[in-house]
Amino acid sequence: MEKEPDKLAVLGAGLMGHGIAQVASQVGNYYVSLLDVNQELVDRGMKMIEGSLGKFVEKGKLTKEQASAALSRVHPTTDLREAVKGSQLVIEAATEDPKLKLDLYKRMSELVDVETVVASNTSSISITLLASATKHPEKVCGMHFFNPPQLMPLVEVIVGNKTSKETVAMVREVSERMGKDTVLCKKDSPGFIVNRILVPALNEAVFLVQEGVADPEDIDKAVKLGLNWPMGPLQLLDYVGLDTTLNITQVFMDEFQDSKFRPSPLLREMVRAGLLGRKSGKGFYEWASPGSSKTK
Repeated sequence: MEKEPDKLAVLGAGLMGHGIAQVASQVGNYYVSLLDVNQELVDRGMKMIEGSLGKFVEKGKLTKEQASAALSRVHPTTDLREAVKGSQLVIEAATEDPKLKLDLYKRMSELVDVETVVASNTSSISITLLASATKHPEKVCGMHFFNPPQLMPLVEVIVGNKTSKETVAMVREVSERMGKDTVLCKKDSPGFIVNRILVPALNEAVFLVQEGVADPEDIDKAVKLGLNWPMGPLQLLDYVGLDTTLNITQVFMDEFQDSKFRPSPLLREMVRAGLLGRKSGKGFYEWASPGSSKTK
C-alpha cells in the first residue's frame, strides 16, 4: 500500500473542483492546492468554498473556527508546477473536453513525482484515454464525485486498462477519509455506473417536454412522487448543466454507436441558446441568479 497523502492537488476550481477541494480540507483534513487557468477563476472558486463553509456554520454543522481552518488549508494557485509539487494525489476536475484534458495530462506528467497518483473526476471520458497521455498509466484512475461534492456521499472509482490495484486502493482510502462511500467500476465504460443509467433517463424527460406530453413541473412531480427521486429529472438537468448532459450523450453516441443515446433536439437547441440551467440562470426553470440554488 502506498503512503496515504496529506497534500492533494485539485485541478479545476469550478462547480465540481471547488467542492472537491472543500471536502478534502473540511472532512479529510488535507492540505489542498486548488488550481485554475487564471486568477479570476481561482478567486471565484475560493469565494464559493467560503460561501459553502458559511452555510455549514449557519446550520450548526461547523464552528466558525473549523470553517476558518478548513479554508486556510486550501491554497489557490494558477501555477501547475506549484499545484502538483509534493502532492501524492492529484484530482483532475477540468472541463469535460477531451482535448483540453489530454493536454493537461501531458503537461502534468512532466511535473509530478513518479509515485504520484492521478485521479480524474470526469463523468464520461475514457480513463484509459486520459492515462495514455501520461508516463505512468498505472497511476491513473477515475474518481468521480457527484454534485454537490460537499453533500453527495458517493464516489465512483473507475479502473482504466492499465490502472494498478495499488492505485485503486489508495483512491478508495482517500475517498473514505473524505467521508465518502465508494463503488468500483471494473471496466472503463462510458458513463461508468450512475451516468450510464441516469443520462438516458434525463434525456427521455427532455423528449417528453419536446413532444408536449407534459409540462416540466408535472414531469418532475411525477418522478419525485412515483419513483421517489429527491429531485425531478428536469430540475436535476438544470443543476447538472444542460451542456454537460449534452456532452455526455455525445460521448455515448460516439462510443456505443447506438441511436438509443441520441440527444433530444430540444436539449441541443437549449444549449445553443445558452439555456444551460442553474449556471446560466435559466434552463427548464428560471433561477434567482446564475449559480443560485433557488428558483424564481
